[in-house]
Amino acid sequence: MEVTAAATALRYRVKGMDCPSCATKIETAVTRLPGVGDVRVNYTAQVLDLVLDEGATRRGDLEERIAGLGYGVASLPTAADLARAHASGDAVPVIEEEESEPPAWRSRKGFLALAIAVLFAVGFLLDRIRPELAGEYAYWPGALLGLTFYGRRAIAAARNGSPFSIEMLMSVATLGALAIHASEEAAVVVLLFTVGELLEGFAAGRSRAGIKALVGLVPKTARLVEDGDGAVREVPAATLVIGQTVLVRPGDRVPADGEVTDGASSLDESPITGESVPRPKGVGDTVYAGSVNADGALQVRVTRMPSDNTVARILHMVEEAQASKSPTARFIDRFSAVYTPVAFGVAALAALGPPLLLGADWGNWIYRGLALLLIACPCALVLSTPAAIASGLAAGARRGLLVKGGAALETIGRVRTVAFDKTGTLTAGRPRVTDVLPFVPDMTDRTLLGLAAAVEAGSSHPIARALLERAEADGIPLRPVRDARAVPGKAVQATVAGRMVVVASPRHAVTLASLAPEAEAAVQALEEAGKTAVVVVRDGEALGVVAVRDEPRPDAQAGVAALRRLGVECVMLTGDNRRTGEAIAKGLGLSVRADLLPGDKLTEITTLKEAGPIAMVGDGINDAPALASASVGIAMGGGTDAALETADAAVLNDRVADVAALVVLSRSTLGNIHQNVAISLGLKAVFLVTTLAGITGLWPAILADTGATVLVTANALRLLRA
Repeated sequence: MEVTAAATALRYRVKGMDCPSCATKIETAVTRLPGVGDVRVNYTAQVLDLVLDEGATRRGDLEERIAGLGYGVASLPTAADLARAHASGDAVPVIEEEESEPPAWRSRKGFLALAIAVLFAVGFLLDRIRPELAGEYAYWPGALLGLTFYGRRAIAAARNGSPFSIEMLMSVATLGALAIHASEEAAVVVLLFTVGELLEGFAAGRSRAGIKALVGLVPKTARLVEDGDGAVREVPAATLVIGQTVLVRPGDRVPADGEVTDGASSLDESPITGESVPRPKGVGDTVYAGSVNADGALQVRVTRMPSDNTVARILHMVEEAQASKSPTARFIDRFSAVYTPVAFGVAALAALGPPLLLGADWGNWIYRGLALLLIACPCALVLSTPAAIASGLAAGARRGLLVKGGAALETIGRVRTVAFDKTGTLTAGRPRVTDVLPFVPDMTDRTLLGLAAAVEAGSSHPIARALLERAEADGIPLRPVRDARAVPGKAVQATVAGRMVVVASPRHAVTLASLAPEAEAAVQALEEAGKTAVVVVRDGEALGVVAVRDEPRPDAQAGVAALRRLGVECVMLTGDNRRTGEAIAKGLGLSVRADLLPGDKLTEITTLKEAGPIAMVGDGINDAPALASASVGIAMGGGTDAALETADAAVLNDRVADVAALVVLSRSTLGNIHQNVAISLGLKAVFLVTTLAGITGLWPAILADTGATVLVTANALRLLRA
């Protein structure tokens, strides 16, 4: 539906939306309204997002349309609302508080199931003790109560574009059973269906609880340090704004994302990153809301609004991921859209064909046709994929493994190759200067290092940081420079004391100056030792070489080995020289593509994709093009914006082994999906045969879907414990 530029983004909590069928009905109903567009429904989070032109449809009419389908509706703040609050500095809630969900037996469907069960029990006793009083009509009250409830929903769904809803199938089957005097089975059908709906809602609540547990990590109150006198007072954590300072005592949870301004301690970040070992924190270090302070008092300056902290962003990203459908889910949705009306027609044909064409008994075949109608319900099949995807996403998020949607989660399990960036991914990203070797007699180590550091002073490259840190540690003052510029992948140059100084890779340095054999041998020896060498050239003369080494992460070798055990090939892509790359790759047990400029990485990714799906793992910043071009991009970044926003997936804790964990999670989810589809279709096939053969009747037929729905949901919930 086309909407005008004046349309408003709206977000609603839709209570009672517990399955994909519910989501489809709501999406179809609101999409048919004029002025509605960009509809996104997330049944796992019970959230509806859309854009509404209130000149075409009033907001109240939209809410009435949703309520008319039998769902509760409550307004939520949109991302734009939160952004405006951030820009104005207003305090906003971290998470929109919603009413706590009542126990299943106290819900609306719980009371309905209880009422039908009581009426059925009374009817059963009356039928067995005094059958002459009521006969088959003893079961009518229970059946009619269920028929009234689901019939109203079926009619509302049909009027809003969903004529073949599960409620319609159930209502037709119940009404038909009453018409052919099978009232006992009609009551059993509505009772079993209601119990199945109740269990489905309970399972959906369990899945939501797996993610909402993160909300409880952020404390409700904070100890605010006043600017003037330094007094400390307790305030609601949701009222904190950027720039304020909070006191975090030992044992307290950090109330907001921020930066340590005073104190030192160790923080348990396992609820956020999945890292079980507490991390030391001091002045200047970043801390995340929800982390537990272990042993020392900290003062933390708030750097993010409470509604935009890491926990809130993780929750938002998981919600967005659950709302996006995987390729398998989209296929099943398309299949079900055709399958359900066809199955409805087949059931009608089975009920009417034999009596009309063969003179068979009307009662028997109408009974079998109604049973086929119940078997045809696609609820379990439609639920099979999104239930597994939602559980997989929730299980990953609780372990610091974030995946942005079902499509990415499915793809990760199918990758045949994982390409790693070297610096900051396989290595710690903290190179240190190991060697300073002058080539000319009048050049000292301090002078050579001082020139290199001065030229690199404006760069954020890890090698530049290593040079600057070593110069600072040695007390070497930086000379003023001008006309500084970088030659991507080759060098950094600047004018120092009126002379052009270039800090270049050895490959580029030979185009600027001639290297003596002794110099070339020194560079080669450094590179063969796994070190990165840069040559300092001044006015066409090579002054010397500085070597740095970035050590592999402690778990890099084990992480690569874990991937290889899963049958995944590993390759390292680096702009470093071949000898350095090979030295590091050999120790880690993977192949290497070296001497790559930024554009060369894209070429390598394209080539590797020809052999099958490939994942690119990088730091989420410099590797953005390669991450985007891979089948799936995985960012390592310890909770940074880039790690959360750049790639298709992110590992919040900087562990190479977590890449293998992502593959295992994806394959477990794919296996769960296949099991769910087999359960839903297998039960339907069994009961289809037994129904046509006259072995089973109406109430076993409802188990073909309601029972399958319960099994599929329970199977998907196993992923939460994976």
